[in-house]
Amino acid sequence: MNSSLKKIKLTPPQILVIGFAAIILVGAGLLTLPIASTGTPLSFLNALFTATSATCVTGLVVVDTGSTFTFFGQIVIITLIQVGGLGFMTMATLIAFMLKKRISLKERLILQEAMNQGSMEGIVRLIRKVIAYSLTIELVAAIIFSIRWSFDLGPGKAIYYGIWHAISFFNNAGFDLFGPITGPFSSLTSYADDFIVNVVSMGLIILGGLGFIVMADLMDYKKNKRLSLHSKVVLSATGALILIGAIVIYVFEYTNPKTLGSLNWYGKILAAFFQSVTPRTAGANTVDLGALRQASQFFMVLLMFIGASPGSTGGGIKTTTFTTLIGAMLAMIRGKEDIVLFHNRLGKDRILKAITLTMVALFLVIFVTMLLSTTEDHSLLMILFEVTSAFGTVGLTLGLTSDLSEFGKMMIIFTMFAGRLGPLTLAYALGPKAEKELYRYPEGKITIG
Repeated sequence: MNSSLKKIKLTPPQILVIGFAAIILVGAGLLTLPIASTGTPLSFLNALFTATSATCVTGLVVVDTGSTFTFFGQIVIITLIQVGGLGFMTMATLIAFMLKKRISLKERLILQEAMNQGSMEGIVRLIRKVIAYSLTIELVAAIIFSIRWSFDLGPGKAIYYGIWHAISFFNNAGFDLFGPITGPFSSLTSYADDFIVNVVSMGLIILGGLGFIVMADLMDYKKNKRLSLHSKVVLSATGALILIGAIVIYVFEYTNPKTLGSLNWYGKILAAFFQSVTPRTAGANTVDLGALRQASQFFMVLLMFIGASPGSTGGGIKTTTFTTLIGAMLAMIRGKEDIVLFHNRLGKDRILKAITLTMVALFLVIFVTMLLSTTEDHSLLMILFEVTSAFGTVGLTLGLTSDLSEFGKMMIIFTMFAGRLGPLTLAYALGPKAEKELYRYPEGKITIG
């Protein structure tokens, strides 16, 4: 038996899939324990849904986190968020650092896959930076949150809430504990015009969604005096999407009395920016999303599908993929042969990967949406919003999550899992091993358009 197990060689994508699945199952088992819930213990399906949402840093919940879970259950959830956000291999590397163990070649290959890197060069150094930056950002945000909420909750609870929500928001999870205080599933709606809570939360979400590669690049900017092409694309795309998103939401919701209409002028601006930032895979909200106009809801679906950036705690097809597709479209319109970004030409392998990733993601979202439209008695936009939120590991909902059927919950669990790992990683893990082609077919031409 042992010899046969040794012969099993798992690829890095397969190890990532198995690792995340194992963490989810352990988390689900812990959340079914009576000590984890304030009332009746959770069913295994609801515990599995919650554990998947936490590990995949999504934020979709079938029960209110603050009202349903005890201190033990909340600690399990926030641990799953931290491990899932940074990646279980990053956490394993942290333990190896603490034990002064050497990182093997196999482990470096898995880290390369987990961080979406093109090579292993400097991967361990990057992981050290990831851990240091993440803990520092979470600590600073936790202190600010604690001071702000001490006026509302008292010192002890404010510190606990500060630490908990700093981890949740930086990892783009969107879980919150405000249910017992402001009502179940209320998120940050009671802080819609609170400058400190909004700015710190948005800062955490943006920093978590930029990706650790970009964060490391920014920290080294003073020394290197330059940014990589990847960082330039991520920063410009992120800034443009946030600004455009805020303008669109501000325009559509300005006169809506159920959302921005009831806020003062700076509250409108804060809320518009927050609702533009949070679809980038964060999951928190400061206005009732179900009360948004349908145009705003559909626009948020587009933002959720794009998602965050590679190597981050977020999901979606990623900002770099979206930028590559826009670049390809503009190059075709202009009659150019190459896609050029910041005076750099993109290789054809990058373009093909961007197209493949987008098409696989689109097929997944459409397929699950069609299935759920036959099993869930809700509008198509509501279902599409939920599925895209699950795929982008966003966690925003129009109120469908708690009404899902058992089949619906299982489909959303699968979608969250696929979205966190990435559809291509999942396909590589489940598909047959690629073999090098020994010959090429002659080139043919077809008419396009």
